[in-house]
Amino acid sequence: MENLSIDGQGRLEIDIMALPMNCVVVISEGVAKVRELPEHGEYKIVTHQGKVRRMRREEGEEF
Repeated sequence: MENLSIDGQGRLEIDIMALPMNCVVVISEGVAKVRELPEHGEYKIVTHQGKVRRMRREEGEEF
């Protein structure tokens, strides 16, 4: 879990070589965060009144 920086001009620079192989970038209210996706499972992004409130990771595996 990592916060990304947005410069004063509203630009977001991401070094894709430093990112996990499978990840998601979420931007809400001027804050950007990157999260690695689970190998098996779901990643839920919960919003409330148009703002990201929670990012929930639910893992599982085939039986």
